[in-house]
Amino acid sequence: MNNIPHSKRTLLSSLPGIGPGGTRGNPEVADAGVACRSGTSGRQATCGPLRPLFLRNADSVDQTIEVQSLFSGTRQHPIYADRFIPQQRTLRYPVIMIHGGCNTGTCFTITPDGRRGWAQDFARAGIEVFVIDWPGHGRSPMRADFLNLSSRDVRNSIAEMLTDIGPSVLLAHSAGGPLIWSLAEECPDLVKGLVGVAAGPPANLVPSLDPGSLQALEATADPDAGFPIMAPRDELFLVDEAFVTEYWFSGPQAPERAGELFFRSVVPESPRIINERFNVDGEGLSIRDPAQVGARPALIVSPECDPRHPRHIDKATADYLGAEFVWLANHGICGNGHMMMADRNSRSIALLIADWLQGQQSLATAS
Repeated sequence: MNNIPHSKRTLLSSLPGIGPGGTRGNPEVADAGVACRSGTSGRQATCGPLRPLFLRNADSVDQTIEVQSLFSGTRQHPIYADRFIPQQRTLRYPVIMIHGGCNTGTCFTITPDGRRGWAQDFARAGIEVFVIDWPGHGRSPMRADFLNLSSRDVRNSIAEMLTDIGPSVLLAHSAGGPLIWSLAEECPDLVKGLVGVAAGPPANLVPSLDPGSLQALEATADPDAGFPIMAPRDELFLVDEAFVTEYWFSGPQAPERAGELFFRSVVPESPRIINERFNVDGEGLSIRDPAQVGARPALIVSPECDPRHPRHIDKATADYLGAEFVWLANHGICGNGHMMMADRNSRSIALLIADWLQGQQSLATAS
């Protein structure tokens, strides 16, 4: 795998028939009635109604899909994954779904209003799916160096997972984009296809930002530049509920109270990863040869109402990589924001991507 260091495989477990831990995969949790809120010191805790979030309802539980849990990644930065196995496969390779910054894999397994996620939609379409949590996110262990966790660290952990499970298609959202463009170059025999969903471009296409310059400061308010972010290097990067609502659920397809509900799943992020995504000080994750990345089926999907992904930015990424470009509005799928996999019409987008994958001769199973 060329420039990516190898460590011993850290695949700890693969548990057939056992769903993920916590509330995921447990429809009984939806019946919980109250949640306790701690009062001030010395006062009795008060209880109030629990508003369910990310709790699978009957529509989300599918007995025809086997769910397994596993750990992989590097020794320094392990990653947790859920595996969704269909009864009959329509795709030759599994799809690894890779979330973006401040997120976890739950963005692919359930929506804020309780519908099933893309992982189940793909599995119902006959596509095996792995949904990962980046190192230090969700159920992937957080190491002491999380403040300095880099895009390369995450990439290397996914590369190790590829050696564990074999050739795969990579589907990435947002800041996951630079990871899969780099993985296609570093692991060419293991990456069989690419799907970028409102995905960040390789740093080759992102102007370097000098945090001390007026030009960089002005760029952060420029919609044509995608509102780049510069994060302080000595503290965790956090987003608030207003940010989630404004930038992630900005379209009319957002579920009711989506920002409020989805915010409960948001996690702190490494400032280094945020700065690399926006190429602060030129430290972003670049590729050497776009033709090598585009030498496999590649698709970039862009929503209509994403402030950080105006059409021209995502189209430029597709052109640079030689990927097919889909502007969802041209396919009658309108009103989506950045978190399109959580929007009310999420299944329509999932089926569009699944159909595209199944239509690629090198990826589809023999009929």
